[in-house]
Amino acid sequence: MYIHPFDPIVDANSQILILGSFPSLVSFEKSFYYAHPRNQFWKLLADVFQTPLETLQQKRDLCKNKKIALWDVVQSCQRNNSSDANLKNIEVNDFVSFLKAYPSINRIYFTGKKAEKLFENAFKDLAIQRECLPSPSPANATMSYEKKLRVYTKILKKGSAF
Repeated sequence: MYIHPFDPIVDANSQILILGSFPSLVSFEKSFYYAHPRNQFWKLLADVFQTPLETLQQKRDLCKNKKIALWDVVQSCQRNNSSDANLKNIEVNDFVSFLKAYPSINRIYFTGKKAEKLFENAFKDLAIQRECLPSPSPANATMSYEKKLRVYTKILKKGSAF
């Protein structure tokens, strides 16, 4: 059984919550979100906000400055590898309590269909705006980086302290 290895990145001013499904094995090793070198998440945010994101501190600072919180839908699960298709015996995080603790969060964006589906299965009646972003995973090779960047820019521009 794998238990989520690190805390959400969030503060009292967060307005956007970006949710993945569960950290990759590389993210487990590095104790940080989207740590696999081929995952495009941080490159996309660097390009959207036109700022370097080379260090963990720069990444944390961007989240704080742009009022973005990061977390994952899955609290614990069994798995054999980093693929979302491999997640079994899933327990999700308590988003009702989380959103009560951070009432300024008014939008949720998912970084993939699996995260969205797991969230919707557990919290379909939760009254909060939500939308699915293209997966930044290297497994999502059907969409070009340029198209992903256009979608991330359009969605994050309307929802952050851009």
